[in-house]
Amino acid sequence: MTSLLPDIACQSTRLPIPLDWVGMQGIAAPLRIAGERVAAYADAGVSLDEAEARGIHMSRLYLALEALAEAELSPTLLRDLLKQFLRSHAQLSRRASLALRFELMLRRPALVSPLSGWKRYPCEIHVQLEDDALQLELRLSLPYSSTCPCSAALARQLIQERFDSDFAGRPLKASEVRAWLGSPQGIVATPHSQRSEAQLKVQLGPTARAFAFSELIDQAEEALGTAVQTAVKRADEQAFALANGQNLMFCEDAARRLHRALLQREEVSGFEVRVVHAESLHAHDAVAVSRWRRD
Repeated sequence: MTSLLPDIACQSTRLPIPLDWVGMQGIAAPLRIAGERVAAYADAGVSLDEAEARGIHMSRLYLALEALAEAELSPTLLRDLLKQFLRSHAQLSRRASLALRFELMLRRPALVSPLSGWKRYPCEIHVQLEDDALQLELRLSLPYSSTCPCSAALARQLIQERFDSDFAGRPLKASEVRAWLGSPQGIVATPHSQRSEAQLKVQLGPTARAFAFSELIDQAEEALGTAVQTAVKRADEQAFALANGQNLMFCEDAARRLHRALLQREEVSGFEVRVVHAESLHAHDAVAVSRWRRD
């Protein structure tokens, strides 16, 4: 005869205090995104509103996460999953939440040559369900290059001064000036650039039906104009130098470009844009933040 196993979690606590969140973090969870299997980590939990309850049923949350491996990731799937969290904790919990962290791998073409390569984009999904109201937020991080407009102006001034010094009082020949421009003596200064990062937090409205990660990334990189590259030839490197020269940006400029781009997406109900320029001139970073929420 098999005896019943004790369930200590069913006992009452000696400290009857409700808890905001109880659950697990760092759970290995495979996702299906655009038909591909993506490795993720999940944080799953519920509120413990019944003050007398000793604990929650963590195994029920863990087993419910199996649904992520079976169907394409979508807002509907996550809503159903959080409803299952709450059904399995009836009388205990009013709020359920889930966070998913993963890296999206996208193949990116070179700027000019036929080469291409893979680039990784850290992504997160944060979702919460309470009183049948779903809150859904996407978080993306993407690198880009930023060239300082002030540094560019100062470099141009030094080049002008060197030009005046080298050609003062002399008749000019186009071929001679062209050769001078291509020499170290001509380009005596260059503006400083730095690898920078855009961190996006995007809230989706109740009508959202899918997670358009790749579309958001494409739109953000197009707005910035200087996404970091993967495989390149010299022609691509030259095209990248041209893109930087045509997209001089303070951190304020980058934040405003991304703000304007996100306003164009109908499914977005709010966002926070944070850009970080890892200064090559200073030992500290330049940062700008912009927020918006639909009325």
